[in-house]
This record gives sequence, structure tokens and C-alpha cells, in this order.
Amino acid sequence: MPTIDILLPGFAIDTDQGYPAFCGVFLVRGPDAAGRPRTLLVDAAHVGRRPFLWDALAVHGLTADDIDTVVLTHAHWDHVQNIDLFPHATLVLHPDERRYAHTPHANDWATPAWTGLLLEQLPVREAADGEELIPGVSVIALPGHSPGSIGVVVETEAGRATITGDALHFAYVARTRRNPLVFWDADAAARSIDRVLAVSDLVYPGHDRPFRLTANGGIDYLESFALTLTGLRPDTEGLAFADGSARPLWVMPGVEEQRALYAKNADDIERRISRVPRVVGPARQGAGPGSG
Repeated sequence: MPTIDILLPGFAIDTDQGYPAFCGVFLVRGPDAAGRPRTLLVDAAHVGRRPFLWDALAVHGLTADDIDTVVLTHAHWDHVQNIDLFPHATLVLHPDERRYAHTPHANDWATPAWTGLLLEQLPVREAADGEELIPGVSVIALPGHSPGSIGVVVETEAGRATITGDALHFAYVARTRRNPLVFWDADAAARSIDRVLAVSDLVYPGHDRPFRLTANGGIDYLESFALTLTGLRPDTEGLAFADGSARPLWVMPGVEEQRALYAKNADDIERRISRVPRVVGPARQGAGPGSG
């Protein structure tokens, strides 16, 4: 059966000076229909985690060249920036996400204008709801947080696990049933949360530890929390901690314009995709912090 390993854990951390935005990065391995071993990466994190991603691959005896497929749950900056590390991989994402990334809304701070250019640096495979990637591993459509958010459903020995991306950021969202950060459609985002919980024995959120729901609706985490902060002491003057266990719902201003703009830009999007030059080559692995 296919397996899931956590390469980089996701964290539910914000600050009053910006978002660290540490998404989970997952390794999914299993045989394809012909019995050949396949190695999939789900999400790629941002460049601040690049040396840590190299190290995590090495722990599993892998390099970037061993990754066959990079699946993007969605195209926000904190999930996509390291895809250039995998120039030999095929990039899998939903067609709506690919097209939106070429003409994002002006208020969409999570999808910079260059996102579409970055996506086209790898061979792209568009994948819709229910599509099988390898036996026991399939795509589930989870729109709302973004237009083409998807999850990856993995039939593991421990049960059916869903890697959700930001369709379900944090474990507490399984109780509130509301996505706290919406760039496309809040109602669709809520339906996607319901769908995840309906099909999953185990949930691997975008920015939290994997968990399962108990019989009474409680959160049973499957991994321990571990994080070290450097450059600060617990008694540093001005350092404060705030409870972030229930973030307020934020919906992007102008979200009601999204569908009309997406349809209006359809022809221009296809032209943009066809004209993007590919400039990414094999990445140099192993340069650590301070290398530039």
C-alpha cells in the first residue's frame, strides 16, 4: 500500500509582523500500475525552508532528482516556491488553479503576479476530482480557499488519509467547519471541509500536525509538537504570546468578482500559458543558510 512521510511539518504560527507560513510537505510513495516504484511530493514550501527540504529528502535517502511528481494542493506562495528544485518532475495541479495563477485578483496577496510563470517551469499535468495518480493515491477537489484547491487521498495501512493543503489549514477547523482564509468562495470552502471529514480516517492539514477525529469530535494528534526558536529568549522584553486557536474568518475583498474575472480572462490566460519560456535547470543541492 502507498505510504505517507512528513518531510517538513506544518505549523499554525502567525506574528504581528508577518506570516512564517510553514506549510506541511509530504512524501507519498507506492508502485504505479506496472509495479514500478513512484515518489510523489505534495507541496513544496517556500524558499525559507529550502535547505531544510534538502536535508529532509536526504534523511529518506533521496535527492530532488528522485521525485517523479510534485502535487500542488494550490498555488499560494508558501506552497509553490521550491518547485524549481525538481526540474525532472511532473507538476500536478487543478486546471482552475493553473489558469487563475496567471491572472490573480489584485487583492490576492497569496498569489503574486509571477506565480503563473513559475508553474510553467515544469511539465504540467492537470488533474481533476477523482483522478488516480498511482494506485491507492487520488485527487480530491476541494475548492474555496482558492479556485482549484485539491487534496491527495492516500489509502494507507492506517486508513484513508487526506493531505488537504489549505482546504483545511488547522485541526480546529474540523470543529468550526469554516475556512479562516478565503480567496475564492467561503461557502465552497465550508463544503470542502465537510467533504474532507466525510471521506477521511486521517487528516494531514496544510499548517498543522496530522490528526484524527475522536468519537466525540475531539482532536487526536498523531505527531508530537516540536519547534525551536532561535534569536529569542523566553524573557525577551516585548515578546508576547497570543492564543491563535480560533482565527477570525478573513475573506478577500473583491472575492465576489472572482468568477466573472476568471471567465473574462480565459482567452488571455491560454495565450499567456503558451508563451511562457522555461528557464529552470537542475538545482544545486546542499547550500545551507547564509549562502545567499
